[in-house]
Amino acid sequence: MSLRIVLLGTGEFALPSFRAIIESEHDVLAIYTQPDRTGRGHHRHVNPARVLADENHIPVRQPEQVNDSIVLDELRSFAADVFIVAAYGQILKPEFLAIPPLGTFNLHGSLLPRHRGAAPVQYSIWKGDHEGGVTMFQIEPALDSGPMVGRVATPIGAKETSGELMQRLANMSGTLTLEVMSRIADGTAVFEPQDDELVTLAPKIRKQDGFIDWSRSAAEIDCHVRAMQPWPKASTWLYLGDTKLRCILIDVEPLTESTTVEPGTVANSGKHLTVATGSGMLQVNRIQPEGKQSMDAIAFMNGYRVATGFRFGW
Repeated sequence: MSLRIVLLGTGEFALPSFRAIIESEHDVLAIYTQPDRTGRGHHRHVNPARVLADENHIPVRQPEQVNDSIVLDELRSFAADVFIVAAYGQILKPEFLAIPPLGTFNLHGSLLPRHRGAAPVQYSIWKGDHEGGVTMFQIEPALDSGPMVGRVATPIGAKETSGELMQRLANMSGTLTLEVMSRIADGTAVFEPQDDELVTLAPKIRKQDGFIDWSRSAAEIDCHVRAMQPWPKASTWLYLGDTKLRCILIDVEPLTESTTVEPGTVANSGKHLTVATGSGMLQVNRIQPEGKQSMDAIAFMNGYRVATGFRFGW
């Protein structure tokens, strides 16, 4: 049985699952996405969901507020069976959720109930999870709290960044979406309640979340550096005598060596740039000084004459 579906999404995360639905037996009636925005230099941001809709001759709508009564009336006119949401970027009110008779379903970039919120992929890495995944759940008014109808898990790589994991999870979402829609269509879907005792939160990432706390352990800082890529990136100051240089850490590696020096202190051997943390040493492999291209740590040490005893911090 094919379903009549309206898709709602804005970011790149939505594209693989949307393509899978478009190419399936299901009937995609429209794609709703955020309005086009003007970025720096007055350039219009290319909305990937809108491009996908145009390529496939699917009606596209870009309302400022999807919960407005006029928009809700339009959504009702499509007579869709199901709404599918992925990285849409607007809160959906009960009046919206009541429209499709078979429900509104969301693709979420974590293994719920862990990491409810706007930044589940980043928090999966930031908090040191060994496993991530995608959950499809039926949306209820409370944040990411609805019953789960499908999940797919994957190990998180030791060097994987948020951007890399996000793309992998997006690519995995297409198959999951088709499987869930098949079960919704034939009435075999199982709705599994979330365990509220296992809930953790993943609020929206802010620019200041990129600031490195050197009192954390080397392993925690490694997770932080990878979680903050591609945005806002993990940053710190390097104190060079009477001046300081803002730096972004690109690639680091926690070491098992212990130290008694103050966290943030450089303890390099000449061959590596190693920094003391709250627990263990952190080897910096690649770094980007403010206003410069990223470079390997040896070139950085030579160029800025970084010596033992220099300090990273805020």
